[in-house]
Amino acid sequence: MTVPDIHSLVPHSGAMSLLGSFVSADEENLTAEVRIGPDTMFLAKGVVGAWVGVEYMAQAVAAHAGYVATQRGEPVRVGFLLGTRRYACAVPAFALGSVLTIHVHRALQGDNGLGAFDCCIQEVSEDGSVKELATATITVFQPDNVEEFLQRSSE
Repeated sequence: MTVPDIHSLVPHSGAMSLLGSFVSADEENLTAEVRIGPDTMFLAKGVVGAWVGVEYMAQAVAAHAGYVATQRGEPVRVGFLLGTRRYACAVPAFALGSVLTIHVHRALQGDNGLGAFDCCIQEVSEDGSVKELATATITVFQPDNVEEFLQRSSE
């Protein structure tokens, strides 16, 4: 399997494309990495606030949708983060130099474009142990036609 560029799977661009690299994926799961470096978006005083973990998870869900679409020969489409349930984070922030692994698993997917993903953020320490830093269920919506959906939503 050719490893895709994570940025080709997510319809974000520039500084708002927060994921660093693609690790693995299949029809139900995706794993991506984020390296917290000096140029990382939202870095302040050497840390990224734990609240950004929700966006890391949401972008990994978007990358999963992009991965599944490209496997089917379809274009990457825009989706919407509807919300999160039970976001729990064991740390107040992600430290400069951290390598975060974001795992998403599709828990359900409706024919109407609604979906829910169980997500977690982990960090592998220098001794090889894995620490779970954050968990949540992310709820998303991907309409068949984004322009039509947005037009209807603004009326």
